[in-house]
This record gives sequence, C-alpha cells and structure tokens, in this order.
Amino acid sequence: MSHIIHGPDDTTTLPAAAGEEEAVDSTLRIKAILRASQVFSMLDDVVLDDLVQSLEIQHVRGGSNLFREGDPSEFMIFVLSGRLRVWRRSPNGEMLLYNEICPGDSVGETGLILQQKRTADVSAVRDTTIAVLNRPSFEALLRRQPIALNRVFAQAIFNHLRHTPQAMERKVAQTFAVIPLHPGAGAGDVAAGLAKAFAKQARARHLSCSMLREVTHDRNDSNAASEMLNQLERQVDFLIYEAEAVGSALTQHAFRQADQLIFVASPGEGTSVHEVESLLGKEPGFSMKRQHLVLLHPASAADPVDCEPWLQGRTLERVYPLRRGSDADFAHLARFLTGNAVGVVLGGGGARGFAHIGVLRALHEFNIPVDLLGGNSMGALIGAQYACGVPLDEILNRTKQFALGGERPTLPLVSLLAGRRIERDLERMFEGVKMTALWRPYFAAACNLTRGCTTVQERGPLWRAVLASNSPAGLLPPVVHEGQLLVDGAILDNVPVDAMRMRLGTPLEKRRGNGTIIAIDVDVRDEMGVDPALPRLSARHSLKRYFSPAAPSVPGIGDILYRASHIGSLHQRDRTMALADHYLEPPVSGFTLMDYKRAEEIADTGYRYAREKIEQWDRTITSLR
Repeated sequence: MSHIIHGPDDTTTLPAAAGEEEAVDSTLRIKAILRASQVFSMLDDVVLDDLVQSLEIQHVRGGSNLFREGDPSEFMIFVLSGRLRVWRRSPNGEMLLYNEICPGDSVGETGLILQQKRTADVSAVRDTTIAVLNRPSFEALLRRQPIALNRVFAQAIFNHLRHTPQAMERKVAQTFAVIPLHPGAGAGDVAAGLAKAFAKQARARHLSCSMLREVTHDRNDSNAASEMLNQLERQVDFLIYEAEAVGSALTQHAFRQADQLIFVASPGEGTSVHEVESLLGKEPGFSMKRQHLVLLHPASAADPVDCEPWLQGRTLERVYPLRRGSDADFAHLARFLTGNAVGVVLGGGGARGFAHIGVLRALHEFNIPVDLLGGNSMGALIGAQYACGVPLDEILNRTKQFALGGERPTLPLVSLLAGRRIERDLERMFEGVKMTALWRPYFAAACNLTRGCTTVQERGPLWRAVLASNSPAGLLPPVVHEGQLLVDGAILDNVPVDAMRMRLGTPLEKRRGNGTIIAIDVDVRDEMGVDPALPRLSARHSLKRYFSPAAPSVPGIGDILYRASHIGSLHQRDRTMALADHYLEPPVSGFTLMDYKRAEEIADTGYRYAREKIEQWDRTITSLR
C-alpha cells in the first residue's frame, strides 16, 4: 500500500516498499531505534517484532509535506535517515520554523492515538527515509497486543503533555551542500577547509563533484543513490557535498541530500541573485534549509568587502567573509554551522571597562575563540576596535587617549556636554568602517528613546553605533538615526546578553544564540545612600565634602545621573546572568568611573581574574578553537 505525501503539487505518491536487501537493513535499524527509545524500549521482543512488521518503509523527496496543520492524524512516522522540519504559517503568511526531527525520532503518535487533527506542518528538509505506521495497522496491533501497546502509548501521551524529550544516545550526521554561485568561486576550497575544521572534532568527509558524480552516475533510481549516501552518512558525523555552479542533476542531488546550504562567491562578483540560486529557489523544501553565503577572499586580504549588498533578495542566515587557507576562518564558520559559536558581550562601566581588555587577553591565551562580539558603552568602544582587528595593547592606548580627551560643556538645553569632540574622534578612530565590513560579526547596543526599547545596531557606520552606545542621556546629546533618538543602552540593558541570545536560524538582524555566551560585567553594584539624618541634598553638602574629606559622603550629579541611567539594567541583572553561559564580574570596585589614567592596572585586574575563572570552566570550551 502507498501513502499520499503532500509534495509541491500535493499529489506525490511514494513507492510502496524498498528492495529486499534494503528492507532487511531498515528492519534492523528500526529495531535499534525502538530499542533506544524512551517509550518503545518498554516492549518485549515479541511485541517489538510485531510492531516492526507493521511498519512500511518509504522514501520521501526533499521538500515533500508529510503533515498539514488541520489534517486528520492517520499515521505516525519514524525517521530512519534524512531530516524533517516542523513549521507553521503565521497569520500574515510568514513561515515559522520549529524543531527538526532527526533519524531515530518519531512524530505523529499523539495525534494518531487521540485522533486529533495535526497541530503543525511537517516537511522533509532533504531526501528522507521513513517508517510509517498507519491507522489500520495501528488498530490491528492494538487488537493483537492490547496491554503492552496501551501501556506504551499511554506513556507517549504522558511525555507529550509533559514535553518530555526523546532521550536517545545517538550521533546523527549533519550534511552540507557547498554550492558555487559562479565558476571559480572556490567551492572546493571551502568544502575542503570546512572538512578540515570539522575533522578536528569528529569524523568528516568531503565529497567532491567527481566523487558525488561517481556515486550517482548511471543510476536511474534516485532512491538507490540516496540510500548509498545515507549509508555513507552513517559512517561519519559531517558530510560535505560539493556541487556545481549550474543547476545540474548533480547540484540538485547535493541540494536534496543536504540539511544546510552554503553558497560560495568571490567578493568581486556581482551581488545580484545568481542563476543557480534562482533554480534551487524553485525546488520544494528550499525555504526549510538553513542558508549561508561565504565570500571567499584572497589569503592576503586585509579588509573584507561590505557584506550588506549580498543580503538583498536572499533569505540568508548570515554572510561569512573568509580568507583562503585560513584555518581560523574555517573553524569560525564550522562553529556557526554546528551551533558552537562563541559570543562575547562587553558591558559598560566607564574606566572600569579597561578590564575587558584583560579578559580578552586571557581568552586568547586559553585558545577560546571569539566568533561574535557585542557591547554597550565602554564595552561597545573596546569591542568595536577588537572586531576591527586592532591589537589589544593598541586598543588600551587608543581608548585611554580617547577617554582623556575631555569634552566642552554646552548650554544645558539638550545635554550638559556638547559631544562634538567625542563624535569627531570616533569618526577618525574608525575611518569610515561599516559594521557589515568586519571579519567577525559585531553589534553595539543602545537605548531607543523614541521606541522605548533596546536597539541592536549592526548596520551602518561603525563610529555612529559606538557613539550612540556611549551617549548617556542628559550628559551627551542623543544620536539621531532615521528620526529616532539613541542613547547609552545602560538604561535598559548594560550587558546586552539578551541581544546576543536570540533564536537559531534568524536573519542578520537577530543574533544566533545557540552557542556559548561569555558576558563581562564591570558595572560595580555600589550602594547609593546618605546619612538618614540628612533632610535633603544640596550643593552645599557637595562643596563641604570637597573641602573637607572627613565630611559625610553625598552623591554628586555625576553619581545620580549614572545610577539613574543604569536603573533598568540593575533591575534585570539576575535575568541577564541567567542568559549567559559564563558571567564574569572582574573585581574593579577599587577603581572609580573616571580612573582612566589607571587603565593598565584595571586591565591587569581583569586579566588575572579571568585566568582564574577560565581555569575552572569545562575544558570543552577550549576545544572549540
């Protein structure tokens, strides 16, 4: 019997059964999967064999839709190879992607048991082999094995209601198609570099065009070719398919077999959508796959091209500027593809922010990579220079010189200080660099007074983003951007971990938060109060303290403005700490906010503290390099 699986025309009929040899192999795999399942492992051998014999092996072409939201639940599925994706459409038509269903997982059992309608769509991300249990077979099983199966399916419903994950110890190969957008793009170099990066952690295999052609050559049965590749995938952890710059049968096969797509182009090529992208974009399942673009630069390239034009007309997760032959660049790409990217968040705190430089130095010494950088205020200034590739010693000297430059007061109608010198020096420091023209992604946080939220700045001139993040409300004028007013982000989020910790698979506007996040907080939690006998604050009390150090301490206007501008961050500090994987708080309370002349001492304090903390971390983070 064949099931009708919704394809692009909703009429794709799958073959009724696999070949005899493949069926035997699939039966063994199904039994192994069920034995490893948290639910079906409860079955004894007799019942398990009966269940296996009731399943039907089917091949699903990538892009086919297996479930549609609202349809009756007439069967459940076990995934043997390939990958499925759960998704829905929002009221405005936007595709919302949810969890993936990998080999060894099952889906649809709750709807089958309870006779509920489907709650979401499920589609094949790539060519997939599944085992299907339809309703007639399910009901026949219940009649033959009522006690055992009722117990098992009751447990399945319980797990569904409790959102219990399927606990299985297994390794599922991840597959990537490396697709050149034009001849000479360097797809082979990218595939080889990626395989080398993966091989440092697990088993990786690069299938060149000639090797892939050999596997698929003269095979009229695409299912047979897919099964051969599935067998290869079971031998490795990462499999990289190298495709061609045209929509050939080989490229389409690599596309259908891949979980993620990596397009490759040379920076000097046109940024418009290329022919092979247009052809693959018409393939079913294209929008289900994570999509990336590598701009492969010469090994000697000093600066990357601006990536922003390449985002136009594409649904990319990210653009990666890489240098030929750079192991560090390909390791950086590999971490993003596998959800192991390391993001570092630098908080604000005046002169205390020099501790960031010491922490970054310690990360270097422990071989902990920095794949993604974000910051606020002083953290944004230091992070921007780091993202530009400025050496740490030079960052310290440049930042110290900048901070000691002073600023002129102005007529206090918009702010206390004019801000002209700061703006001028930041423009000179970053010399027209754009935020989308950096080797490593960077963002600066700012508080958007117009919209009442945190704005994550990652496009446009780098100097302007740093200026907005370093413009405390009331002290410096807000930065005007597209009619909106931006100020120092500490009002809402001084250590912008939330901006970093965003969901997987989103456009460049949102951060990928599926890796490790290291947050550095230099905003010391000082107590602010006065003698309870003091009826009110006045200028006289501040002047008395200035001329007589023994007089009771009272906060000045700088202290009050600083605390007021950080009140939102202080309120959500516990949540911020919970969002980070590692939260570092260097002991900088002995330094004042204006201790810029002690920059070296502050940096050294951060360095010694970070080294001590990193030594206590799980060593797996140091293996990500």
